[in-house]
Amino acid sequence: MKLYKQASDIKVAVVGYGGAFNMGRTHLREMQAAGMIPCAVVEIDPARLQIAEQDFPGIERYASIGEMLKNSRADLVTIITPHNSHAPLALECLNAGRHVICEKPMAITTQECDAMIAAAKSNDAMLSAYHNRHWDGGIMRAVDEIRNKRVIGDIYRIDAHMGGYGQPGDWWRSSRTISGGILYDWGVHLLEYSFQLIDTDLTEVSGYAKSGYWAHKTAWKHDAIEDESAAILRFKDGAWLNLTMTHLDSNPRPSWMEVFGTEGAYSWTGDDYTVIKHSDGIARSEKGKNPKGQGERYYENIAAHLTKGEKLVISAEWSRRPIHAIDMAVQSAKQGRSLPAKYG
Repeated sequence: MKLYKQASDIKVAVVGYGGAFNMGRTHLREMQAAGMIPCAVVEIDPARLQIAEQDFPGIERYASIGEMLKNSRADLVTIITPHNSHAPLALECLNAGRHVICEKPMAITTQECDAMIAAAKSNDAMLSAYHNRHWDGGIMRAVDEIRNKRVIGDIYRIDAHMGGYGQPGDWWRSSRTISGGILYDWGVHLLEYSFQLIDTDLTEVSGYAKSGYWAHKTAWKHDAIEDESAAILRFKDGAWLNLTMTHLDSNPRPSWMEVFGTEGAYSWTGDDYTVIKHSDGIARSEKGKNPKGQGERYYENIAAHLTKGEKLVISAEWSRRPIHAIDMAVQSAKQGRSLPAKYG
C-alpha cells in the first residue's frame, strides 16, 4: 500500500450527512483533527448538502457516490449510511481504488465482510470500521485491570447486556432488513469490548430470539427488529459470553458488562465500574469512575497507518469478528441449533 508523506496529503470524503447525531460532521472534524483534509460530501438530501457547505465552506458536494468517485480527489471515504448499504457502497469505493471506513457495524453478514476484505486486498486499499469505542474509558480500564494486572484471575464468563422495556422507535434502526436486527447496534460495541478481553478463537455460537410483541405497533410491522435477541459464544479456551439486547426486559441490570473470573468479578457502565475481589475468605467491593474515553485515537491511528505504516488497530479482520458472531447468532436462532464459527 502506498504511504502518504504527511496526513495533510490525505483527502477525505464522507458518504452520508444526515441529521441524526450529525455523524457526517463529526467524522470530518475528527479526520481534520488528525491532520487529514476534508474534500467531499455525498448526500441525497439537498438540504443536508447545504448544511455541509456551511460546516465546511468550499467542500465538494455530490448527490451520488458514483459522481463523487468520478470527480473528486478523495483518497479515503467514510461511509455513514444505514447498515444494509455499507457493503455495496464500500465495494464500489474499494473497486475504485479508494481507502474505506464503514461506520459500525462493518456490514450485516459474514459473506459481505469477506467480499469487502477481498476487494480491499485486490485493490491494495485500506479497509476499517469506525470502532472508536475501542478507546472508551470503561474498556481501557477493564483491559488494564483484567488482562494486564489480572485482578480477577482467569476469565471464564462475560455477561454483556443492554436494553429495557419499551417499544422500538419508528426509525430505520428498527427495521430488520435495513439494520440487520437488534444485535447490530450496541451489540456490536459490547462484542468488540469482549474480544479485547477474551483473546482466543471463537468456536461456536448459539442464538435465541423473541419477536412479534412490539412489531404490529411499529411502522415496520413484520419487518420490525426482534423484541429481544441473545447469543451465547463459546471460545477455544473454554470461556463463554452471554450477549443480550432487549426491548422486553422489565428488570434490566444496571451494568453493561459483567466479567467473571476465578478470583473475582468486574463490571462497568459508561461512567462507573465495580470490582469484587476475594481475600482471606472475604469478598471486598470497590467502586469508581472510569477515565475519559480517547475516541480521537481512531482517526489518529488511521492517519499514522497511511503515512507511517503504523499497525492498524481496527483492521478489517478485527471488524469482521463481531459481525460473524452476530450473523451466526441470527442463523442459529432461525435454525434452532448451535453453529460453528469460521475463522475465530
